[in-house]
Amino acid sequence: MDKQTILDWYRQMVLIRRFEHRCSELYQLGKIGGFLHLYIGQEAVAVGTINARNENDHIITAYRDHGHALTVGSDVKKVMAEMLGKSTGVSKGKGGSMHLADVERRYWGGHAVVGAHLPIATGIALAEQYNETDAAVLCYFGDGATNIGYFHEALNLAGLWKLPVLFICENNQYGMGTAVKRHSSATSIMQKASGYDIPAAQVDGMNVFKVYEATQKALTAIRNGEGPQFLEIITYRFEGHSMGDPLRYRTKEEVEKWQEDDPIGILERQILSEKIADKDDLEKIDKAVEKELDEAVHFAETSPLPAPEELFTDIYVEN
Repeated sequence: MDKQTILDWYRQMVLIRRFEHRCSELYQLGKIGGFLHLYIGQEAVAVGTINARNENDHIITAYRDHGHALTVGSDVKKVMAEMLGKSTGVSKGKGGSMHLADVERRYWGGHAVVGAHLPIATGIALAEQYNETDAAVLCYFGDGATNIGYFHEALNLAGLWKLPVLFICENNQYGMGTAVKRHSSATSIMQKASGYDIPAAQVDGMNVFKVYEATQKALTAIRNGEGPQFLEIITYRFEGHSMGDPLRYRTKEEVEKWQEDDPIGILERQILSEKIADKDDLEKIDKAVEKELDEAVHFAETSPLPAPEELFTDIYVEN
């Protein structure tokens, strides 16, 4: 893998991390309303999977969606503006944190109802199969969503019709504040795919290279006509479920143990040990990201709110 690609992955992961920190600050200042679910700790999942896709592939995810939006290449300024509910946002300021979308990049959001987007992913895959394209759908969800009826309905039809969809479970160990072993009888989430005859694999979600390789393998199988695939990517969210989470359900020691395997730290150590770049190179990337975010925050804060009449637009599809 060439040096520039690896450094770009590092930049993407740092951008997600720093973006999330800025959002946390803006939320506490009252400039971001509603719910805010941070992606800190899971950066290698979005970066590793999305960089393995083809340009005509589709991306759809749940409400922890900022990292995916930034990785598909959505304009950072517009994403930040959406966080602040401004008219210049990617969803015109009407969606906010949980409803980011970018039609040009085949990024279909950002869905707030747990598991409800999985049947949509299956429907998009059915459309691509019907049109005989080679496009696949990358569908992301958390471990908690695998207990929802939508999950089983979507996997059943995808498996039955051999649809081109890659189901990606971002297993960050908790469904809201409930550990996997307390909310799922099958603690190995990948086992749930076997009930629908869908090949599954478990992946180290803290290592971006392992995530990328597993995703490439799964997408190749899909494009070879082998039907849907399933990845259980083991990761960890360093912050709470959302900004209002008091985090009483896990110990400080547990969090610190996972933070030792910080996905950005793992990549940084590999870059330095293999002499892909030195510390000065990485610091330049860090500073460029900070500058980009300064500009994004300024753009968002100075952008106008949606006009009152916008309440009555985008309600129905216009032919």
